[in-house]
Amino acid sequence: MLRARSSLEAHLYMDLHPCECGSPDFDRRHRLEQRGDDIVAVYEGACRECGRNRNFTFLMADEIPPPPPAFGGPEPSEIIDPGEFAEVAHRFSRRAGLDMLNSPESEHHTYRGAMAYALAAFEELLKFIPPGLDAIPASAFTSEVGRARYEREPAKFDRDILEMDIDLTRKILADIDAVSPPPGESGPRA
Repeated sequence: MLRARSSLEAHLYMDLHPCECGSPDFDRRHRLEQRGDDIVAVYEGACRECGRNRNFTFLMADEIPPPPPAFGGPEPSEIIDPGEFAEVAHRFSRRAGLDMLNSPESEHHTYRGAMAYALAAFEELLKFIPPGLDAIPASAFTSEVGRARYEREPAKFDRDILEMDIDLTRKILADIDAVSPPPGESGPRA
């Protein structure tokens, strides 16, 4: 059974594993079940594209998860590999960055959620670096997407590069807060 550290991680896993028809979208109905001493989250629903029934069952971690947008605690994911997290982080940060370039600063707050999600995905990458190493080992890449990304750009998974990505994303979030507070707030966020 898949072990999820949070519901956010479970949702990302489902997003990364589309239906046979290729669509990741389905009407997710959710329930929690007690199975022995374990809490299990069950997600079911019909694919919005082809109508096929989709079903995912996750053993939920015993620890209380950190608040969103974090995907889990200090341990690396067991169901999403670093290449998949990198793909998500770069996709969200790139899309939000391009949208901000083409919008007035006063509207940048609308992209804060996407950038915070990207930051959480970037932060997950560091969890895959074992103590004493300075990069994520090739053996951590277990998905097709992850292995392909690692083979294309193995240096992008060095600690120094990952820390630069995290630092840059934090700076972008700080800039968003400085120039574009959410509606109803004035001045930068604390």
